[in-house]
Amino acid sequence: MSFFIDNWILLAVAFSSGAMLLWPMVSAGARAGSLNTTQAVQLMNRDKAVVVDVSEPAEFAAGHVIGAKNLPLGELEAKLPGAVKNKATQLILVCANGAKANRAVATAKKLGYENAQSLTGGMGAWRAASLPVQKA
Repeated sequence: MSFFIDNWILLAVAFSSGAMLLWPMVSAGARAGSLNTTQAVQLMNRDKAVVVDVSEPAEFAAGHVIGAKNLPLGELEAKLPGAVKNKATQLILVCANGAKANRAVATAKKLGYENAQSLTGGMGAWRAASLPVQKA
């Protein structure tokens, strides 16, 4: 027991270094189902992912990902099955900053769309990456 008391600093360093090694795994699990802009573009190009913008129509008209379908979050549960019939399709859910899209992922998964993911940072991240934006 005296070893632990005499070497408390060594034990604290060992504990904190172990915590730092585990942090990336823990934080990646919390972000499961989210994509950065590069990953989103790759899914769109390789897997023909469908982009669904869950913003309100006015926000959508101000600027959205080219080819995105506008299904506001409040209407998503009712309209998604009609807009995207194949539940195995890769879905990228987008909004202004990513908050609504994260909620939309939960709704889509509840409807059976297991390949639904949100764009981290939303349209703000999309514009920051200088990716093309379409205005209605």
